Amino acid sequence: MRVVIAEDLALLRDGLTRILEAFDFQVVEAVDNGPALLPALVRHRPDVAVVDVRLPPTFTDEGLQAAIAARTEVPGLPVLVLSQHVEPLYARELLTDRSGGVGYLLKDRISDVAQFVGAVRRVAAGGTAMDPEVVSQLLARREPLAVLTAREREVLGQMAEGRSNAAIAAKLFVTEKAISKHINNIFTKLGLPPSDDDNRRVLAVLAYLGG
Repeated sequence: MRVVIAEDLALLRDGLTRILEAFDFQVVEAVDNGPALLPALVRHRPDVAVVDVRLPPTFTDEGLQAAIAARTEVPGLPVLVLSQHVEPLYARELLTDRSGGVGYLLKDRISDVAQFVGAVRRVAAGGTAMDPEVVSQLLARREPLAVLTAREREVLGQMAEGRSNAAIAAKLFVTEKAISKHINNIFTKLGLPPSDDDNRRVLAVLAYLGG
């Protein structure tokens, strides 16, 4: 599986490369700045791009903008965004584009190698990999989460990571029936159409984020 990495910190860029190559990914190019990212993505058309949001020269949102631009030239290009912060405007634009896998993880999550590699594989396969904190912040900007209970927000975070009802139940030590009830409540409160398909459930949440 071919990967393009965009990360300006040399140690982290090398670390990401080593981790992915250890799990049988082929890193075809690793760039350290925004201007180099778009041509690399268009040239290689990788199976998945792992992109830092803030890249030189301005350290604002070059990585995210390049990823969005690349998806116009390479429709469906799977993109997994890494960031220390949630960038709401461009994140919403990327995440509500349903053509191809998308993910958004905060950088402290990649300390869990298995979780990170699983997220890369899921996005490459056309799925979603969302950090619960990202979803919470985007939802908070769209509409206050006061309509949801604490448990419902917790379940929503697990849904955003792409977990099934069974996996969420195991994670939270409750029954699948209880999780199903929580999810139905979430859909009702947020005005989302229910779905049994795990990826479509996440896309429903992302569609809500896009208004």
